[in-house]
Amino acid sequence: MPVPSPAELESAKNKLLPDVLPGPDDPPLRVLFCGINPGLVSAATGHHFARPGNRFWPALHASGFTPRLFAPAEQGLLPALGLGITNVAPRATARADELDDAELVAGGERLRALVAEVRPAWLAVVGIGAYRVAFADRRAAAGRQERTLGPTGLWVLPNPSGLNAHHTPATLAAAFAALREVSG
Repeated sequence: MPVPSPAELESAKNKLLPDVLPGPDDPPLRVLFCGINPGLVSAATGHHFARPGNRFWPALHASGFTPRLFAPAEQGLLPALGLGITNVAPRATARADELDDAELVAGGERLRALVAEVRPAWLAVVGIGAYRVAFADRRAAAGRQERTLGPTGLWVLPNPSGLNAHHTPATLAAAFAALREVSG
């Protein structure tokens, strides 16, 4: 997939990226993965977690969620596996720190409504800081959360961005695998 030009990236600012959700012929949604917000490469290409160096797709595969490594352009294959993708905040930015707390809080409200509508078994937020603000839980830690959204469990995963140097590909895969173990 070609990298978008600087002009394409500039025009992607504030764009919205549609969610990847199951259709009527897809199996029930096991896990709805929730990014912080789309980056500019994702908004420009129309594919979630599309920035080169983002480790979402490798972690998804290494943890056993997908049978092979999917490219971002193959995101449409996820619903057949009972998986989907959304974001806390829908607005595309160059960096997640360009979002303010009000956008994350509003995103948490939108997520509650989306979860009530699509009823995933698990909502997995990739990014502890965004989760803490969106769900007003300043003490949340990575992993399974005590809180639920109705019957939907909540799980916090490390941010797979290549900018997050705190986690290696192996630790990301292990964190994703822990969720896969409980999600079936």
